[in-house]
Amino acid sequence: MALRPGVYLVATPIGTADDITLRALAILREADMLAAEDTRNTRKLMDIHGVPLNGRRVVPYHDHNGAQARPGLLKAVSEGQSVAYVSDAGTPLIADPGYRLAQEAIAGGLPVTAAPGASAVLAALSVAGLPTDRFLFAGFPPPKSAARRTEFGELAQVPATLVFYDSPRRLASCLADLAAVLGGSRQVAVCRELTKRFEEVRRGTLAEMAKTYANEPPPKGEVVIVVGPPEKTQATAADLDSALAAAMQDNSLKDAAAIVAEATGLPRKQV
Repeated sequence: MALRPGVYLVATPIGTADDITLRALAILREADMLAAEDTRNTRKLMDIHGVPLNGRRVVPYHDHNGAQARPGLLKAVSEGQSVAYVSDAGTPLIADPGYRLAQEAIAGGLPVTAAPGASAVLAALSVAGLPTDRFLFAGFPPPKSAARRTEFGELAQVPATLVFYDSPRRLASCLADLAAVLGGSRQVAVCRELTKRFEEVRRGTLAEMAKTYANEPPPKGEVVIVVGPPEKTQATAADLDSALAAAMQDNSLKDAAAIVAEATGLPRKQV
């Protein structure tokens, strides 16, 4: 395939090397320039799939050198070259570097193209057994417990499944904070080493999983935490009055009733 000038954001496997798309391989084969969060991993992936460098250099681009590396990459695109960017694993920009590169390319009127593929967020949602019709990816929680609890408090009533990445050594304390703030009865799936040989998914309540991991050594490998949405509780008449009054400040009665019905899980006619 002949690539037009532009920045190509190429998703790569999060574990199993075969989880790469044919399009991604074609872009890596044809791009004029290659940039990668981890150049060693990218070269290894290309070797596995028989994609030759043909004299091209893999330019390092990560959080620590982005400001220095971006001008050269964007200059190459402005001069008519194609630049393929690969983060360490998964989809660039999803808790990985690449946002500023894409942002500045767009601001400069340069084409940005996604070559979608593997993503730990979507893989975890697929196997968690929790609702997927609405979800919020919240990235990495803060490392300190107090800040974590504050953040979890802000997310506690979001009517969606929550997805977090975290370090294996912080998993037990993170689950304990989630249980304390969101309630121990919320359902959770702890997904580890997705697509790899020792893939593991443990499911249960936050209280159960917090206790389990508190009594075990820290696990190995990448971890994704998927927390089910809050359970809808029966609203009192006073709750309904208050919610309707707030909703009717900016909505018609019909729309306000629909909004409150969605929030409480009650039939709209009853609201």
